Amino acid sequence: MLTANENRRADSISDLARESYRGITLYSAVGGQCTFDLSDNTHLWGAPALRNAVADYAGVSPDMIACGCGSDDVLDSAIRAFAEAGELLCLPDPSFSMIPVFARTNGLRPVAIPLTRWLDADVDAMLETGARIIYLCSPNNPTGTAFSRKAVEQIVERAPGLVIIDQAYVEFGGDNFADLASSGRPVLVTRTMSKAFGLAGLRVGYGIGSPELIAEVLKARGPYKVSSLAERASIAALDNDRAWVTERVDEVIGNRSRFRAELAKRGIGSLESSANFVLIPVNDCAVSSGKLERAGICARPFRDLPGIGDAIRIAIGPWKIMQLCLDALV
Repeated sequence: MLTANENRRADSISDLARESYRGITLYSAVGGQCTFDLSDNTHLWGAPALRNAVADYAGVSPDMIACGCGSDDVLDSAIRAFAEAGELLCLPDPSFSMIPVFARTNGLRPVAIPLTRWLDADVDAMLETGARIIYLCSPNNPTGTAFSRKAVEQIVERAPGLVIIDQAYVEFGGDNFADLASSGRPVLVTRTMSKAFGLAGLRVGYGIGSPELIAEVLKARGPYKVSSLAERASIAALDNDRAWVTERVDEVIGNRSRFRAELAKRGIGSLESSANFVLIPVNDCAVSSGKLERAGICARPFRDLPGIGDAIRIAIGPWKIMQLCLDALV
């Protein structure tokens, strides 16, 4: 499956970035340094620095942060920045359904590698593809399972190109891989304000990487992707609402454990989860979804997931709602 082009290993971030993008510079309406910028027709009374607030939360410097219109925007930009059309993007199967879409819309060929029997990333099989980009989602969507640090570190150490680690659900469990963004290898860790912070409607996400890598992502992303309203609300949440977020995360984790235990009492198995949802293997996802819909509850059905079969994914909410789910499923 390897070709010489796909298996090359870059010596630096600039070597790894798309050759056809190397003539592109980060957007700026100003050609040089100035004290007062009157070039881009924006207001001159200042705006809060979202990158600073996110960097403080993530424990890194602001030049290691790229913000975007949701983490999808950051993922799409990174894929565009670090692979030429026709190259490979490798991802686990099952995983986030939008990644093959982002790959194809950027001219890449997605290659899906089944998870191991323990629902971990298959290190050797993923590396054997020689893919220019390897995508990992931990905790994984839709399984909810977290990849082992050993597997992730092996992939980061041996990958010939960019490794993207999507950690949209990290507040709810699993290893924090932000340290790998400072490992000296080309690693981008993506996060979102949509899950633990409850700001999905504002569409704010971010990536963590070396300053050189982040500069390439920002070039591909383009300017003005986060609205001032979303920026201000996100900063307010990061500055003032961390205690509330911690309380809600703890509640989700507690309800997740209780929900799985109650399912087991009823003879219903579920996958161990490190996310804010639980995946339940079922005989027929349409039948199980229908039971929930008749109780006024929508869940995400999955047909014939590799190694799992039919399943339904149920987000964890207040216990009153989870009890309704239990009553509907039996």
